[in-house]
Amino acid sequence: MLCELNGKSCTVLGLGISNLPLIDVLLENGAAVTARDQKPIDLKDPRFADWQARGVRFICGENYLCGIDGDIIFRSPGIRPDLPEISAAVARGASLSSEMELFFEHCPAKLFAITGSDGKTTTTTLVSLLLTEAASAEGKGRRVFLGGNIGTPLLPRLSEMRAEDFAVVELSSFQLMTMQRSADYAAVTNITPNHLNWHTDMEEYTAAKRNVFSHGAKTVVLNADNPLTAAELNAERIAFSSTKSPSEMIGKIKIYEEDGMIKVDGKPYIATSDIKLPGRHNVENYMTAIGLTLDYITPKIAKRVATTFGGVEHRIEFVRTVRGVRYYNSSIDSSPSRTIAALRAFSEKPIVICGGRDKHVPFDGLCDELYARAKALVLTGEAMPQIEAAMHASARRRDDFPIVKATHFKAAVEAAKALAKPGDIVLLSPACTSFDAFKNFEERGKTFKNIVNAF
Repeated sequence: MLCELNGKSCTVLGLGISNLPLIDVLLENGAAVTARDQKPIDLKDPRFADWQARGVRFICGENYLCGIDGDIIFRSPGIRPDLPEISAAVARGASLSSEMELFFEHCPAKLFAITGSDGKTTTTTLVSLLLTEAASAEGKGRRVFLGGNIGTPLLPRLSEMRAEDFAVVELSSFQLMTMQRSADYAAVTNITPNHLNWHTDMEEYTAAKRNVFSHGAKTVVLNADNPLTAAELNAERIAFSSTKSPSEMIGKIKIYEEDGMIKVDGKPYIATSDIKLPGRHNVENYMTAIGLTLDYITPKIAKRVATTFGGVEHRIEFVRTVRGVRYYNSSIDSSPSRTIAALRAFSEKPIVICGGRDKHVPFDGLCDELYARAKALVLTGEAMPQIEAAMHASARRRDDFPIVKATHFKAAVEAAKALAKPGDIVLLSPACTSFDAFKNFEERGKTFKNIVNAF
């Protein structure tokens, strides 16, 4: 029972994935609930009808933020906390919180939190797998709960958790922006320009990411190769690097690559050749995950996961081979830095499909990499003109480099197929969000796979 909610008036802003189960938790704990969303709801939907019967008040439409009231306001991650209507409500005495903050406040399990511009979903999954293997080897019934930004809200499962269990969460900058608590174990994979169409500037985005450890995390794992995370390293933190020697690093524990091995303070953990996932960035993801779980795992456990884990859907995911052409779905690549990492994962030069809605992040560095590491480029989506202009302005511009423009997504996939010859790779790595044409990156990736599987 979350006693502090009993009798409170709670406002839920945004009826998205995380806030729908939040309403049930609030009602079960005796709160009066008002739910607000910009989109209309259908009261014929049994879930909404049941909530209305239980006293939930719905305020929807263009003016859904007008007159916000209540003791506690639970913000959806996609709603900025400094909107005038929210600020006015806080000034009148309301507390601003979120589903994730409520979870952190009451979670009895050991909390592991991972954030970063790139690699956080794969790293979060790896942490979960490593802890699951460790719990199995221990044989004492520990359980691992995986969720957060990775897609599954954990708040409704609080009653299942015990102090000896593990809760592993992926956190976005949107979720972290107002967090007042940190996990027991926290990591930042890296920080590069991202979501600058939502954050006011890079400083705000960086501050949100650092919030994952800034409220008293017991163990902090940071990237010594990334300037914005390396700036936070000190003697008490765990550092990882895929380029530096231990003498060049700061940290209580140093994780690095030497002689084809990932080593922890000189102790070999796993061979990089054991890692089934391709790419230098995945070596770094393993370093992060090992650093977070050192208290519980062994090199044997790390090797078992490395040699069996084939990756997360939509992240350099092999789809199929058609007439000698291999197709890969990396729809998660919604920023230039992610597409650069995907390009660097291949020894061959792929035909790359890019485009979507941009995040106000420059494409210059990506274009240089495309000329160096891709065989051809197919452009589509809202950002097509910006990427094309950046390609033409690149210092590495080559007139013999094929650039094809497609008016819609299916035409882009068909164009890539037409360019490909036996032995080639076609890679969907958009460098942009999906919101110009799709609900999310998952829908975009599944559409790509459906098109390819229909060839």
